[in-house]
Amino acid sequence: MKKYRFLNMALILLISVCVIACQKMKKPELGDYPKDTNPPGGPLKFFAAFNGVTEDPLMNAVDSIRANFPSANPLKIADGINGKGILGENAKAIKYATPNDFTQATSFTVAFWFKRPVNTRTEFFFGLQDDTYGWSKSSLFMMAEHTTTTEATVKVGVMDQWMEFVNEDKLKKPMFDGNWHHWAMSYNETTSKMTYYFDGELITNAPAKATDVLKSGAPRGKLDLTKSTALSIGGWGKHIGVAGPTDDWVSSYTGQLDQFRMYATVLTAAEVKELFVDKK
Repeated sequence: MKKYRFLNMALILLISVCVIACQKMKKPELGDYPKDTNPPGGPLKFFAAFNGVTEDPLMNAVDSIRANFPSANPLKIADGINGKGILGENAKAIKYATPNDFTQATSFTVAFWFKRPVNTRTEFFFGLQDDTYGWSKSSLFMMAEHTTTTEATVKVGVMDQWMEFVNEDKLKKPMFDGNWHHWAMSYNETTSKMTYYFDGELITNAPAKATDVLKSGAPRGKLDLTKSTALSIGGWGKHIGVAGPTDDWVSSYTGQLDQFRMYATVLTAAEVKELFVDKK
């Protein structure tokens, strides 16, 4: 009996020590854990860093959000703002079957780095295919033309509307002076307005024809990009072999590009500034 009594006392003592020890353990606060800046399903829907240095051009242009490989990449590797980038080429562009679930966005931000000297052509930076729209066959695109070292005509297509910096409202920025520059643009469904940033700074004098997105004369509100399909980077529809304008003036972008990002949200001015400062 003494033997069993001793074992019972030892067992009770062991349990007591465990309870006391557990009570003294510090419970970590939720804030102690690092937070993923872009968790699964987060705001960044498509991101091509173009940092690949392999012999496989598709791997060099893979999207890092969902490992979305392009279906075609005829462009060469070049120096980027951060590591490697890509060099545009006449009549060619990178083709992705889809920009992941960016097509579910009702507001958005698109941001990228580019480097290009003055050119006389009408060059398209990117395009998002959508056969809903008769002539353009695009739900979203960006182009520039009539450039000098101090200004440029810039046009952005948002669904069935052209947002324009033209004529006396040309964009008075050195976009095409041969240096690296950062571009970001956002659409806010709450205000139905576009916002533009150049080298991390808000473009404050944008005309209404570049900012006010309308539908039948009224503020558009939520976008509908759900019918969008192929994404072209470094060109437009005809440069990736899909339906769209084939006019001679429609040219691909022939400068350098890097860090192409598509968000399904409106970035704040501070967030855009961070992309610029950190060369992201």
